[in-house]
Amino acid sequence: MECKRIIPRLDIKGPNLVKGIHLEGLRIVGKPEKFAEYYYAQGADELMFVDAVASLYERNSLHDIIKRVAKQIHIPLVVAGGIRTIKDITEALRVGADRVSINTAAIQNPKFIEEAVRTFGSSTIIVTIEAIKQNDGKYLAFTDNGREHTGLEVSDWTRQLNNLGVGEIIITSVDQEGTGQGYDYQLIKLVSEIATMNITASGGAGSPDDVEKLLTNTSVSGAAIASILHYEIAKELFDPADDYREGNIEYINKIGNTKMFQTTTIPALKAKLIEKSINIRPN
Repeated sequence: MECKRIIPRLDIKGPNLVKGIHLEGLRIVGKPEKFAEYYYAQGADELMFVDAVASLYERNSLHDIIKRVAKQIHIPLVVAGGIRTIKDITEALRVGADRVSINTAAIQNPKFIEEAVRTFGSSTIIVTIEAIKQNDGKYLAFTDNGREHTGLEVSDWTRQLNNLGVGEIIITSVDQEGTGQGYDYQLIKLVSEIATMNITASGGAGSPDDVEKLLTNTSVSGAAIASILHYEIAKELFDPADDYREGNIEYINKIGNTKMFQTTTIPALKAKLIEKSINIRPN
């Protein structure tokens, strides 16, 4: 049986690790390299790096960060945001990424995904779905951090992805993301009943119990987690001498007052999951 994966998600704006709510209102929580090395030492199974402003510049700006991190870290690295061409994928892999995740370019041109799978193999190509629930109960796929409406139903897009050969879907609930209110199980169930590939769920974890519930009650193979891990360690990793341009650092001092999250570490989370007989790679 395949082990479930614990995947810290690192959203990055410029040189900084950031976190928001509903993928907006991004606030600095630290330096991505420090968090990446910490999570690697703690036993993360994979790391997901997301360029949070890639859509603004129509390119991925993580190459320097990935190049530095890849020299120190020996678990799979996923790069997402601004991946639009075969050249973009080639460059991401060249600097140290193991896999890439694509959203906007996949929706705009599904044939690009077919070409990417042929060129790099299905295990290298992931598609992210940013989903928002509508008043009629349907889930629609969005791009640009949930800001750009596509009119494409998540169910229809998932069926199409089955035929494009991608190795995995990252399903992100924009409604739940950053809220600490738990994963959107209706959305996950919808995608799981259609998808023929692995699924990683992202958006909503507010406690270790949320992760346990996700991995116990759904068929997802990975849990992407941010707030409950970042907020546990942000103050310890903070160094005022670091370069924090492109934003203020006041939020770091307020993290201890965040009431909506029950923070944890990867070792503590994995110990809890193993105790609950969830198939997870031990530290």
